Amino acid sequence: MKSYIAVLHKDKNSDFGVSFPDFPGCITAGSTLEEAKEMAREVLPFHVSGLLADGDEIPEPMSLDSAAQLEMAQDAQAFFLVEVPLEDPIVRANITVPKGMLERIDRYAKAHHLSRSAFLTQAAQQSMAR
Repeated sequence: MKSYIAVLHKDKNSDFGVSFPDFPGCITAGSTLEEAKEMAREVLPFHVSGLLADGDEIPEPMSLDSAAQLEMAQDAQAFFLVEVPLEDPIVRANITVPKGMLERIDRYAKAHHLSRSAFLTQAAQQSMAR
C-alpha cells in the first residue's frame, strides 16, 4: 500500500475540491470536507487501477515538501494522505440491490463515515471470515 498526497481546495461559494500532485487530471469534490475526503479515498484507487489496467507505471509518492512547491498547491487549504492498495487493484462492480436496502446501506455507511463501497467491502469481509 502506498499513500499519496491529496490537495484540498476551497473557493468561496464552491464545493471542496481535491487534486493529486502525483496524478495530474485526477480530481474530485464534495459539498462537505468529509464528503470530499471520502470521494478522494474512492477516486484515487479507482484511477490507479485504471492506469494499471492500461499498463501504465504508477509513480512513487512525492514528498509533502515537493507537493507544496507546485503551483497547484499554492492556494491549498490543506493536505492529506490517501492510501492506495497496489497489491489488489480496485475494480468497479455493478450490483442489483432492492431500493430500500440500498437506502439502508447508504444511511448506515454515512453514519459510520464510510463510503458505500467501503461498507459493502467490510461487510463482505466480515461475513466471509465467519
